[in-house]
Amino acid sequence: MFRINRKNLIYLCILLAVFVLLFAGARSFHVVQFGIIKATSIPIRILSFPLNEIKKVLYYHRTFDEYKRLKEEVDVLRSRLVGLEEVIRENTRLDDLLKFKRELVYSSAVANVIGRNPSYWNSTMIIDRGVDDGIRQGMPVVNAAGVIGKIAEVGSDTSKVILLTDPQFSIAALVQGPRESGLVSGTLKGVCRMRYIRTNAKVDIGDKVITSKLSLSFPEGLLIGEIIAVNNGSKNPAIEYVVEPAVAFSQIEEVLVILK
Repeated sequence: MFRINRKNLIYLCILLAVFVLLFAGARSFHVVQFGIIKATSIPIRILSFPLNEIKKVLYYHRTFDEYKRLKEEVDVLRSRLVGLEEVIRENTRLDDLLKFKRELVYSSAVANVIGRNPSYWNSTMIIDRGVDDGIRQGMPVVNAAGVIGKIAEVGSDTSKVILLTDPQFSIAALVQGPRESGLVSGTLKGVCRMRYIRTNAKVDIGDKVITSKLSLSFPEGLLIGEIIAVNNGSKNPAIEYVVEPAVAFSQIEEVLVILK
């Protein structure tokens, strides 16, 4: 009797298992399936761990050599990319300079900046054009942004440029809005000062300052800079205007020398 009942119980379990597999749904089947896979994967991972570690040791030198080779290739590509970006920027600067050159009604020559004096960074620079290129002392030096300075000394193939921000540099200027004339000089502080403007002149912060037709060296209408402050202290009763140059002197790489 007990054997019969036990057999019946086994048959019943088999029928229930078949029923569950057939009618319980795909979701439950997948849960059971994933559970079985997860349970059986644990001993496989335990057995494969030492094999993987041995493989890492055996292939270490080959992997390291491959890493060094790829790193060298990446370094080369990075240097080429930097060089390409520099060429693109140089072409952009030269394109702007040539556009400005075409707009000028004066004959001019393009020159590269090849030297700066660290002790007098805002005072002078050296360009790669000289007497052989038609450069003469006193010629104006500009770029697309505005006035840079003028030729101070000339050699056969190089020239020294005194910058707008040098205290020895002065230029007759005009405040563009109110048409007030004055004299702009350098300060070695990266800015200029404009003097000799009448006290009741209607000059405002933000007014543009351009070269005047009174200038002996520069043609009129070239941008010098913008008024950013007014100095009118008790120690100095005369009004002085602080002018920020239009040119970023720390970024100058190419210039135009106005020949005529």
